Amino acid sequence: MSQGDERGYGGHEPGNRNDDAYSTLGGTRQTRTRLPGGDEGEGYARRPARNSRSLIMVVGVVVLLIAAIAFANQGGGGSTDGGKEKKSDAAGAGPTAATGTKPVQGKNGTIASGFAHDEQGAQSAAANYAVALVSAEILQPERRGDIVRRIFVADRVNELETRFNQAYDRDFLDKVGLDAKGNAAPGMTYVSRTAPVGTKTAAYAAGSATVEVWCTGVFGTAGVSSTNPVSNDWFTMTLALRWADGDWRVDSFSQKDGPAPVNTDRTASNADEIAKAVEEYGGFTYAR
Repeated sequence: MSQGDERGYGGHEPGNRNDDAYSTLGGTRQTRTRLPGGDEGEGYARRPARNSRSLIMVVGVVVLLIAAIAFANQGGGGSTDGGKEKKSDAAGAGPTAATGTKPVQGKNGTIASGFAHDEQGAQSAAANYAVALVSAEILQPERRGDIVRRIFVADRVNELETRFNQAYDRDFLDKVGLDAKGNAAPGMTYVSRTAPVGTKTAAYAAGSATVEVWCTGVFGTAGVSSTNPVSNDWFTMTLALRWADGDWRVDSFSQKDGPAPVNTDRTASNADEIAKAVEEYGGFTYAR
């Protein structure tokens, strides 16, 4: 989530007299007049007329300069080898770039699936699974089992489903203001929305991968009488993945706090604005 609005850095600074469209001498609105017949030393001598040959040369230089700039822009700034774009063997921590590989092929219910069998696909899978593992739906017993089966490798499903049920028991739900079905009280909206900020591959092999996902998110219960107001958090989730049944699946995961930036002094939105935002803005499918 964004912690602040982007500030523009363009435009002109106030008081810059050179920006005055009517200025002739540094914004003084004074005009220097060249008088005929003056001496050279006085600075008022009339400039000799520029001949046509000089004008043609100037125009030619300008045209060549424009053509050179246009040619440079067409180059795209990337290195080439025999007309083919070079591709990095590892996604690393660089920005998303077109690789020709479609990271996400489809969806398994509401969760993305069909990830590419490479490092890029592992990072994409980890980002999407991190969102599902910290969602509001996983707190609902009726939805939890389905999420676990779609995310984890088959031989870990029963064990992890039991552990999730123990972690999100009735006492936990009471603390966050939810009933036994994981629903907020009437007039309240429970919020648990995660947004991956970036991914990093810690280890990779053809059949396994360990990916770290740096996340931010909003969590809490929106409502006038809420005792668990919505706040933001920053954390890193580490997911151990296995290639199983033609897709990347989670074998295990862990979570730690941070890295977290300095909070801004932005005024918090009221409960109605938060609840409305959750209802109106859908989530994303994350792909590298």
